[in-house]
Amino acid sequence: MNINDVGRTFLPAFLAIAAMGGCSPAQAQPPASPSATSGATAPAAASAASSGGAAGADAAGTSPWGASDEIGMLNMMTAPSRLAILARIDGSKVYDLAVDYFQGMPSFDALGDPRYQIWLTHTPRGTGVDDPVKVGRPQNDKVSYTGDAISMYTHTGTHIDSLNHFGLHGRIYNGFRADEHLGDHGWQRNGPDKMPPIIARGVLLDIAALKGVAMLPNAYAITSADLKDALARQHTNLEPGDVALIRTGRMSVWPDRDRFVADTPGLTLESARWLAEEKRVMVIGSDALAPDQLPSGQKDNWIPVHTYLLAQRGIPLIEVIDLEALARDRVYEFAFLGAPLRLRGASGAPFRPIAFPLRAVKR
Repeated sequence: MNINDVGRTFLPAFLAIAAMGGCSPAQAQPPASPSATSGATAPAAASAASSGGAAGADAAGTSPWGASDEIGMLNMMTAPSRLAILARIDGSKVYDLAVDYFQGMPSFDALGDPRYQIWLTHTPRGTGVDDPVKVGRPQNDKVSYTGDAISMYTHTGTHIDSLNHFGLHGRIYNGFRADEHLGDHGWQRNGPDKMPPIIARGVLLDIAALKGVAMLPNAYAITSADLKDALARQHTNLEPGDVALIRTGRMSVWPDRDRFVADTPGLTLESARWLAEEKRVMVIGSDALAPDQLPSGQKDNWIPVHTYLLAQRGIPLIEVIDLEALARDRVYEFAFLGAPLRLRGASGAPFRPIAFPLRAVKR
């Protein structure tokens, strides 16, 4: 199927899902007010209680959606918010924001995590020799059977970090403890299996274009001033509940492993706080291996943006997202749709995001 057929094929189903009021029983949401663009805002408590502010600057945050909450700011999605953005879709074009998986692809393996591998478990000729189904050579010669398997770090390729990926002092978002909730088969809380499909307004913040470069320099620190300037240049804004996608230009060198992986340009703690606390975005994504400026330069935390957004604010992160086509076409506002594989126990999962341009709102 051509990607531009996706809208005609699946849009009715997405509308039906949105109308039913959600896709996950984990979404127990307090009352929210609809917005013309994003469709919903978080409860007032979400602007403070979901941060580490209530628990301390160096501790995991507490959810305003209750002690059992495992999806954090994804609770900002509501039936009205989903319907509001889906109703504005211009189905004439679809942007696929995911990368292909292939052997040798850039990945975060510097700490020993496995690279992507694929191998065949069945081949037409091998099946003829092994006869695993015990049907004999004539059937095996007729039925050409191929099967395969893969192995990889769950944070490979375009993927989403769930809220158990990073914590502080042995606790993850909403106070769940490794000693109590991390078993031999992974985390029992805050995993990608708990995440609902994401259907929301997306906004591209093209920092590389703002600076007039194809790609930001290694370890460039994106400030809140950069984010504000990019929005002003694009004549766009951020609303509570948005998916904010940061373009550094790293995808312009994909899949050059050395140039893509090393010393990512990205958000600082200051700019991450601006997105989370002032703009109250729901999800943050980046075209780089991580949304953080790395190395971070912070002496007591090698990855402070991750721990702040995931463990303290309950904001999922999408990484290695391809924003080149959106940037080329200057599509800065769009309907964002995507869902992770529901991997129980995992700290993240492959994610297939797509974007639809929006029709203008009639005034």
